[in-house]
Amino acid sequence: MFRSFCCCCFLGENSVSERRPLLQPRPSDLSEAVSARQIPSTHSAQRARQSGRLVLRRVGVPELDQRFSDVTETFNEQQHHYESMVQHISSLRQSCECSHGDMLAFSECVAKVKEEHQAKYKVSLKMKGYDFCLSVVPVGLNSECAEGPEEILPPHLKLAQDELRGTSERARSTISRGTMLQELFGWLLRSSDQMAEQVKEAAPSYQEQGRLSENLEENMREVRRVKELSLGYRQQAGEILTEAAQIAGANL
Repeated sequence: MFRSFCCCCFLGENSVSERRPLLQPRPSDLSEAVSARQIPSTHSAQRARQSGRLVLRRVGVPELDQRFSDVTETFNEQQHHYESMVQHISSLRQSCECSHGDMLAFSECVAKVKEEHQAKYKVSLKMKGYDFCLSVVPVGLNSECAEGPEEILPPHLKLAQDELRGTSERARSTISRGTMLQELFGWLLRSSDQMAEQVKEAAPSYQEQGRLSENLEENMREVRRVKELSLGYRQQAGEILTEAAQIAGANL
């Protein structure tokens, strides 16, 4: 059969009239990601920040370094999932020659695929929980649950099915990481004064105190920057789920 569902629950987001990717995907940047557990070189840190990824500095307090490391790792994962989601939709729109609507819309693509293959297949977008996929059932079967031999789909139809499945998976992961990040961001922003005192007390010398305090200030500037990006990623992923629900006639 051609149906494949998973079930995970996330909160839906309100849709907006026009959506554009917040960052253009850069596969080369993603392959050069710096480990959140390592101290990045100046060159690699600058290159990472140019791509929008997060690189934070050590502040000399193990507990705080661990929290900053967790934020770095989680945000860069979220950004990777978001960029992959955008790439899946871009590939789908390109293959279907869809030019109307905003850059993250895919309802036109689903309609085109359905019309193109209606003679041989019943094509529809199905949603279960917060997962969606393109259901493809050969014409002649009485129901989607009817038993029948596996059939090799036409390449264009298989591509659309794969891209929509990938979009669903990446949208869920983007939202999941975003939820985790808001808790991490909240703690860091609430604790900025306390962290400054911890860094000063832990510094072995006055000179080191100045350097580590500067690192903390830089980290907090970066946290505020990526907090807004993370919220945007989560919102747009939520809008993807909302559009899928509208196409499928489901309620989030």
